[in-house]
Parts: sequence; structure tokens; C-alpha cells
Amino acid sequence: MNPRLALAVIAGRTAALVSRRLGRGGGTALPGLVAERVHPGLVRDLARQLGAGRVMITGTNGKTTTARILAQILEEAERPYVHNREGSNLMRGLASTLLAIAGRAGNIPGARQMTGLFEVDEATTPAASAAIAPNAIAFTNLFRDQLDRYGEVDTVAGFWRDALARAPKSATLVINADDPSVAELAVGWPGPIHWFGLDDPAFATDHPGAVDARWCRECGGTFEYERRYFAHIGHWRCTGCGRARARTDTTIRDVRLGLDDATFTVDGLGEVTMPLTGAYNVYNAAAAVGLARMLGVPGEAIRKGIAGVRAAFGRQEVADLEGRKVRLLLTKNPAGANQVLRLLAAVAEQPEVGKLKVAVLLNDRFADGQDVSWTWDVDYELLRGSVHTCWAGGDRAEDMALRLKYAGWPAPGAVVQNPSTLLDGILAETEPGDQVFVIPTYTAMLDLRAELQRRGAVGQFWERDE
Repeated sequence: MNPRLALAVIAGRTAALVSRRLGRGGGTALPGLVAERVHPGLVRDLARQLGAGRVMITGTNGKTTTARILAQILEEAERPYVHNREGSNLMRGLASTLLAIAGRAGNIPGARQMTGLFEVDEATTPAASAAIAPNAIAFTNLFRDQLDRYGEVDTVAGFWRDALARAPKSATLVINADDPSVAELAVGWPGPIHWFGLDDPAFATDHPGAVDARWCRECGGTFEYERRYFAHIGHWRCTGCGRARARTDTTIRDVRLGLDDATFTVDGLGEVTMPLTGAYNVYNAAAAVGLARMLGVPGEAIRKGIAGVRAAFGRQEVADLEGRKVRLLLTKNPAGANQVLRLLAAVAEQPEVGKLKVAVLLNDRFADGQDVSWTWDVDYELLRGSVHTCWAGGDRAEDMALRLKYAGWPAPGAVVQNPSTLLDGILAETEPGDQVFVIPTYTAMLDLRAELQRRGAVGQFWERDE
């Protein structure tokens, strides 16, 4: 027994209890923060007890949803696991997740049969890798995001290379073959690599949107594409050194996107329908399949897991606001926002939907990135002529309204910072049965969701699966 670890567990669990009783949140960060102050090695000492595999998932976009899909796959396989499902992905969040299952002495019951499933913030990967000693690390994609926090994409790639330097060399890398920036991580890696990607010519486009990878880090050559799906994602090769997209181990084909679901074929599994939509979620599913295969999960459990996944809070979550169906579509950078807009453009072509009702919410807090110039790299013009009614909200509502004006959208019905006032405006301009698409940045989503929860339209995020 480690007395310091035991004391840290007691302190952290007490903090969690107090936090929930005071209504200050779901205990997703504070308990870990308190416990790590008592014992800085807490994550290491708890995580390394997990004997059925320890998985890290990181990337600019898709971490939370990829982890959700894999968690549902493990459920279908009846494999015990621990997962920071609320998305608290800094070290304190990982600590809080492990504290919740630890006994008072610091031992995790049944740990040898348990899988650790950890979504990890990009900049946290070095510390998490050193503590967790993962058996597998999945990298979903690398896009420009939160420039004032992370800097350019090369900074994030540096974090990831540091994480790999600290990881066991026997760990399996599960890598998006279609992202040349992510694929560079495989250069020189001595351990196994599982590649995933999309092979669907029908999804290729001549208008990929903002591109965040133009040159090869190995030789400085430019990337050229046989086909491009979005941003710099596609079938690529370097014109300098000849490095090219790898042959994939998990391949997605024949993608069909609906308003509420996506149907696609996975080589070796057949056709699958997932109750999430968008090309980005198809990639998230591919990453989850790659991880599940690395963990030895049977194919039938993988199929059922994909079919049974539920949206993470704020990410294609649907709220019932006095009979209106409010769809939350989180965005946080140009690449992700463009994919949401492309999805809505396709939705607007469906006869049963028609012209759209859209609210766009922009905050500039630390977790969003305080530089909002990225909104000018988003192709809001894709929805010109497809929007019937719109609203601009968030701390930077006026900036958002200006951007939408230049994109050719109709004048917003409301330009307001307060989420309660925004919802009142939406209610005033819509009827029961209407669908409203909300495109918020991260903290704007949290603010709006809290107001929706106050009105009974959604549950508290830490209670959604209970």
C-alpha cells in the first residue's frame, strides 16, 4: 500500500462529492487537480494497474467522438473499461476518471481485466504518454486550432513527437493515412502501425477549403493529391522525397450521409450504419475500428458498437426546445467548421428540410482560442441562398454577424451575447416541429447547453448515460 496514493484518492474523491453536492459541475477536473497536488504520480500509479490495454486518443478534431465509438464497441464486447467520457482531457481529467474507480487504498478492483480509454488534449500528450505508458495511440488529424494557445500546427506536431519519445516503443500507432501531417509521425517509429483512411472517389472535391499542410517536414517538398476529401485530407504524395499515403489496414468505402446517420462499408466488416453523420465522423469511426482491432475485439462487437453509439454532448446532440428540434454542431477551427457547413449544404438539398434555420455562436475565451480571425477562413459562403433565418450569438456575436453578412446570409433575427435571450429569439421566430441548427464554439456550446438544461431541453452532461 502506498500511503500517499491512498491519501490522494481520499482527497480527490472528497472533492468530487463536494463539487457535485454544491452543483459546481460533474467532478470531471477538480478531484484530479486536488489529488495530483497530494500525489503528482497518481495517474501513473493508477493507470498502470489496467492490464487489458491502455489507449490514448488525440487529434485536433474528433477525439471525443472517436473515444465514444470505441467505448460503445467495448460495451458490446462486454469488456470492462475506464473512460474519461465527459471529455475532460487534461491530466487532471485523467486523474479524476481514475479516482472514480479506485478503492480507498489506491487499488482498482478488477484492473487486470480492464481497458483504459483516454481522450487526451494535444498539448497534454507528452505528460499523459509518460504516465500512462499506452499500448496504443490514435492520431485522428492535425489542423490549425487555437493559435494563441498551440501556435501553428508544427507546435502540436512537436508535442506529439515528444509524446512518442516517452511512449513504449512496442505501442501501436493508429494513424490517419489521409492526413500527411499525422502520417509523418510514423517516420522512424520502431513499433507496429495500423493505418486507417477513406477510399471513396465520390467524396473527392475540387474545393477542399482551408489547407493546413502544404510541405513535407522531411524534405520540404510540396504535397500533390490524387484526390482530396477536405482541407489537406486525401490521397497524397510528396513531390520531393516521394513519401506517400500508406496502404490502409482499416478502409472505409461507399459512404452515404443522411441528416441523422451515415452508412458506409468497412473492409472486413461489411456495411454499417452509424447514428452520427458527416465525413469527419466517418473518419472517427475508422480510427475507433483500428483501435478495436488492435485490442482484438471481434468484428460483430465492432459493428454493433458503431451502430449503437450516442452523440457526445454538444456534438450532434439534439435538444427538444418547446417542440423545436435543436441540433448542436460543435465547431472550433476552419477545417471542422467547413465540414459542418458542407453537411448542412447537403441537408438543405433534401426536400423535407429545405431552407435552413441556423444559429452561429462565437466565443473567444481560452478554451476557444482568443484570436477569432479564423472565422474568415471558414466557407460560410457555402450556405449562401440556403439559409432562411439565422441568429448570431456568443461573446463575439457582433463579429459573427459581420462575417455572416459578408458570406451573403440574411440579416440575423438576433445578435445577442446572452444564451437565454438567443433562445428566446429562436422561439419567437420558429414554430414547434421546426429544426434549428446551432453551430457554436466550445465555451459557447457549454453556455447554451447550460441554458437548455435549465429549460429542461437536455440533461446534465455527466448524467446522459446513467
